[in-house]
Amino acid sequence: MNRPVVAGVDGSPSSLAAADQAAAAAVARSRPLLLVHGYLHPLGYGVPLNPYDVGVPAPTAEAEKMLERVAADLADRHPGLRVEVRQVAGGPGAALVEESRRAELVVVGSRGVGGFTGLLLGSVGGQLAQHGHCPVLVVRPAEQPIPVGGPVLVGVDGSESAGYAVELAADEADRRDAELVLVHVAAPERDATGPRAAAGADAADRAEAAELLSAAAERIRTAHPGLRVTERAMVDASPETALRDASGEASLVVVGSRGRGGFAGLLLGSVSQALVQHAHCPVLVAHPPSPTGD
Repeated sequence: MNRPVVAGVDGSPSSLAAADQAAAAAVARSRPLLLVHGYLHPLGYGVPLNPYDVGVPAPTAEAEKMLERVAADLADRHPGLRVEVRQVAGGPGAALVEESRRAELVVVGSRGVGGFTGLLLGSVGGQLAQHGHCPVLVVRPAEQPIPVGGPVLVGVDGSESAGYAVELAADEADRRDAELVLVHVAAPERDATGPRAAAGADAADRAEAAELLSAAAERIRTAHPGLRVTERAMVDASPETALRDASGEASLVVVGSRGRGGFAGLLLGSVSQALVQHAHCPVLVAHPPSPTGD
């Protein structure tokens, strides 16, 4: 199945930046690009309020023209790109979650208007981050510069989800000819305070961090012999703060859809929300693709 790269588009600058990155990703993966606009009923819902009206609202001509303009521009700037457009009756979160079942990658902006108002600030971002059926790339606003040639950063915690995130991060680093940085965040030494708390972790935690990073690095070096891999153990009481700050030097940060230890509750609590909303670079949420695409 030739799964497409999907971009949520509403005409906002952020969604256009997402569409451009989605086009580049589609070309790099030799995949088609599908531009999706989730549109709502005029009263704000995806279906009519009248229970006796079984129809759904029709796509708007204005949105169709917007999609066609974006598609034509992307095709001009990305030679070889195959582009399709689609309007979906319903809320943007539900539309993108559904499209993710058949997608290689879904790309969205961190801000939007119209069909994607509040994206990644409320229920839409939560739906896609937690319930996507393939990897989800969150693109930062265009006005936030990203380090050119910066490394790909990925969190390591020994969980199955983080293992898939590391594999995905290695693939991305290979495509970008970038360094891969494996990061594990350990808690400060128990009962320590002040500078000591900031500087140290328990011996058992340090040993676990070294073992996790070494094992992950060995797997990646075997699968990607030419890839530059760096292991980085960090100590911080707040994993979200540590990873958010580290993202300032990166071109991409990759996170698993579930975690344990230093990443416990990933995508269910503060770590994922802090990264998705406040990272200094794009964030790739590593949802494994749906096996059947349906």
